[in-house]
Amino acid sequence: MFTKKKNILVVVLMLTLAILACSTTGNVSVGTSAPTKVTTPTRAAPTATPAPIAIAPTAASPAGFDSSDQLYIDLYKRVSSAIVFIRIYNSAGRSLGSGSGFVIDTKGIIVTNNHVVRGAADIEVAFTSGLKTRGKVLGTDATADIAVIKVEVPAEQLTIVPLGESDKVQVGQRVIAIGNPFGLRSSMSLGIISGLGRTLQGDSQTTAGASFSAPDIIQTDAAVNPGNSGGPLLNLKGEVIGVNKAIVSQTGENSGVGFAVSANTVKKIVPSLISEGKYVYPYLGVTSTEDLSLKEVELLNLPRTTGVYVTSVVAGGPADKAGLKAGSRTTNTQGVLAGGDLVIAIDGIEVKTFSELMSYLVNKTSVGQTVKLTLLRDGKQMDLSVTLTARPNQ
Repeated sequence: MFTKKKNILVVVLMLTLAILACSTTGNVSVGTSAPTKVTTPTRAAPTATPAPIAIAPTAASPAGFDSSDQLYIDLYKRVSSAIVFIRIYNSAGRSLGSGSGFVIDTKGIIVTNNHVVRGAADIEVAFTSGLKTRGKVLGTDATADIAVIKVEVPAEQLTIVPLGESDKVQVGQRVIAIGNPFGLRSSMSLGIISGLGRTLQGDSQTTAGASFSAPDIIQTDAAVNPGNSGGPLLNLKGEVIGVNKAIVSQTGENSGVGFAVSANTVKKIVPSLISEGKYVYPYLGVTSTEDLSLKEVELLNLPRTTGVYVTSVVAGGPADKAGLKAGSRTTNTQGVLAGGDLVIAIDGIEVKTFSELMSYLVNKTSVGQTVKLTLLRDGKQMDLSVTLTARPNQ
């Protein structure tokens, strides 16, 4: 078992992760040496809403706009009315903060972040048309940081944005973020996809007190700030490819590294949040580390530098019942145990990292499904069938 960088479905970022709800100005410390310990965000006083700003009516595009300018202008006009401003209040009527969300169907279903609506007794949803109404939380998921709100608004008054295919997203692709940073309504920022396959720590915990993590996170340099939480990250077709969630920052404000929950994860989770109020995750029951150093690979006598090295197996869990083995032989380095299985594929799909394995489990499998793990054990390749169960404490 490794004493560093390990937990069940947790990857440590070595940076300060600032949750983007407007009311949250404190930073979340993601541990550097003790990943199972997470500093709880301090909820500060909510950011005051700026005074209204008069906007002149939109006129026809003046001569001089190039084609890329017109693309962004047209896209904003098409989708901005689907993005909403969310205020939350406690039972005493005190404001707890604000954030963003977006409408995904004409039944009044709105997607936002779990941390935006957490603790809310009353939710106000404001549209760009000036319409304000109350929202009802249908379901939340703390691991992915996704929540679903429903509003009672006539279908003809709603604009919806479609969910795109986030597995087709490429690094370098241009994207836009629309939300309400610092309470500034319907603000748009432009950037690119700067990374894929990231993993962020979630708010749900194991029975041992470790935290599960959300895989398949999209990284962007589009400016996202407090208040952008729950707003969409869109491609230039106007499709949602992610839900803005967090930033890496020392100040709590944009530093060019933002994160969004992938659209494919949203599409997997949201139907269950609507119908059941929660999403039940499939569970494998193994612990691994995201990145083995070359020294550790050599120490463990592994035949390759990619794959998922099993550092522990949860007793009685699906992996244990299927016969997966964790490292158990001591080495000359404390905490590094040799002899564990190295998983190299799931259902015939290569996995190079623990994040890739988690992403497949979340987006491609369900409770009760049997998956085939291809692994290397003592230099020999073999397959094991594992029937996934529901994650404990769900």
